[in-house]
Amino acid sequence: MIARLRGSIVGCGDGYVILEAGGVGYQVFMPGPHARQVAGEKGEVVLHTHLVAREDGIALYGFPAPAELEMFRMLISVTRVGPALACSILSQMTVSELAAAVIGGDEKALTRLTGVGRKNAGRLILELRDTMRKRADLLAGSGHAASDDPVRRDAESALLALGFSSRETRDAVGRAMTGMAEPAVQDVVRAALRIMRER
Repeated sequence: MIARLRGSIVGCGDGYVILEAGGVGYQVFMPGPHARQVAGEKGEVVLHTHLVAREDGIALYGFPAPAELEMFRMLISVTRVGPALACSILSQMTVSELAAAVIGGDEKALTRLTGVGRKNAGRLILELRDTMRKRADLLAGSGHAASDDPVRRDAESALLALGFSSRETRDAVGRAMTGMAEPAVQDVVRAALRIMRER
């Protein structure tokens, strides 16, 4: 398994880059925005990768951050979601937006994605929601009581699933929800991320 590559970008195309490491040029498939971002960087880059082996060939998928790779792996675990569709989804939504939509059960947001119909949106929510919440619960630790507010709970779960600490998550979500009359999970997550970026 090739889990990580460090090297220089020597070429790129639609949804992929060629990364040269140790004298070998690896074709690494990526969501479009990530490929363009990486292709524009000078010097060495690091990609976190996932190798997909099938009867018709082998393909390497890469991401600049571990959270993006983890979300890609969660997506391809869903029935009828392959690597190409997973990359397409991550080209259209950030990891935080996707986590908020899945945990919040926002089928409408998911069906706006190209290639995701109502059935796929339902599968994403059904098959990933509990996984994301469990991951968030593990990160938060067993000593914390769950919030009575479902929007607050789901927003915190989405941020915890992205690797933020329990303390900074609770603080940012609390500040984000201040003044929101009828907050939606995605709005709270976006506001909380802005608050954490400003620190």
